[in-house]
Amino acid sequence: MGSDMVVLYPSPGIGHLVSMVELGKLIHTHHTSLSVVIFISPAPFETGSTDKYIKTVSATNPSITFHQLATADLPPDFSSDFIDLAFGIPEFNNPIVHDTLVKFSEKSTIKAVVLDFFSNAAFQISTSLNIPTYYFYTSGASGLCAFLYLSTIHKTTSKSFKDVNEIFDIPGVPPIHSSHMPIVWSDRETNSYKKFIDTADNMAKSSGIMANTFVGLEGRAVGALRDGKCVPDGPTPPVYFIGPLIAGSNHVDPENECLKWLNSQPSKSVVFLCFGSQGVLKTEQLKEMAIGLERSEQRFLWVVRDPPPEDENESISGGKKLGLDAILPDGFLARTADKGLVVRNWAPQPAILNHESVGGFVSHCGWNSVLEAVVAGVPLVAWPLYAEQKMNRAYLVEEIKVALAVNMSTDDLVTAESLEKTVRELMQGEEGGAVRERILEMKERAKAAAEDGGSSKVEFSKLIQSWTDL
Repeated sequence: MGSDMVVLYPSPGIGHLVSMVELGKLIHTHHTSLSVVIFISPAPFETGSTDKYIKTVSATNPSITFHQLATADLPPDFSSDFIDLAFGIPEFNNPIVHDTLVKFSEKSTIKAVVLDFFSNAAFQISTSLNIPTYYFYTSGASGLCAFLYLSTIHKTTSKSFKDVNEIFDIPGVPPIHSSHMPIVWSDRETNSYKKFIDTADNMAKSSGIMANTFVGLEGRAVGALRDGKCVPDGPTPPVYFIGPLIAGSNHVDPENECLKWLNSQPSKSVVFLCFGSQGVLKTEQLKEMAIGLERSEQRFLWVVRDPPPEDENESISGGKKLGLDAILPDGFLARTADKGLVVRNWAPQPAILNHESVGGFVSHCGWNSVLEAVVAGVPLVAWPLYAEQKMNRAYLVEEIKVALAVNMSTDDLVTAESLEKTVRELMQGEEGGAVRERILEMKERAKAAAEDGGSSKVEFSKLIQSWTDL
């Protein structure tokens, strides 16, 4: 038999792919004789700049091999809903995944298959081949508590989250209101909800779960998972807290417009506003943000993505191309030219967060962005948009205490007054001061966790040892 191998199977979206690639790098760093293969499945939805990213990783990390899975034919009437596609494509890929794993097994020993939760359909394939199967939960311990506990809530209630007005006590996390649960969990009759329940059940039956966090960031959630409180009616598999796994900021052009502008700003004076690869806001909201930023009198670096078309306001996939002057209030760019920089669609986020001039981060609470802020020691304004981000806000504000929550209306609009008040408080206020101190403490804990003898290093060594002992 040839080499030992670990197969990673991420969801193709850039946020999930980046975390899985960082896991692959970590595996090879800890055990150079383990070859790492990452399955890439075609996706009929926008995945971010994954092609360019994969080429860069392949060029700089030859120890990681990307294996492009053949395209499975979806039925012509298959749902176009993003979540249905994210769970459904792996189902149709299963025959291809089965044949690929069998082929790999003829030349190598597959020590483990590591699944993204969206790749859950492959659980039945890898386990049927008697391959130890793990899940890599790309979010944190608090989110994992809620994910695993979803099965218990499902069994003990009969109504959908959308039909109740309740606060749920989930082990390890602050109380979560039913309206703050992810939209995709809101209706128990939908296919996507049932897929999440099935995934939670399989995770509990897996060989182990990895979470992209560290013990010192989410101590209470870590304790609840280790004590088995989130799967009260059965055993909890080993959970390994191996983060923070984030992409580095090494390959950014120092002549980048954002970095050059930041070089001329005072230390810790700039608020950075960025809402991830899918964070698209309506024109009305962008105008409110502009007014609030101007009134706050804070320096700012703002990434503005194209708003959706006016007649498709619920879309988060981008919209028609408009000039900034058409999107933002009249004269805004000219009036704020001495204090702010507005860029279109993309900016080198990790490099910006690690810049000395940045002192605050208005974020959608996506977990990759949260970890990047923690590692950089930049406090947050929590402004959730979709997915599990409202739950993340509760963890960040109430439990971890590294963020302030911006006030949102019932239709999730953030007014100029709300943004002005929260940004000024984060940068200058007493409550903001406590958050600024707390994030610096977490920065030191993150650094310690990744060092020799640190919690994440020790946890990952245990995981690798369990594979190499097989």
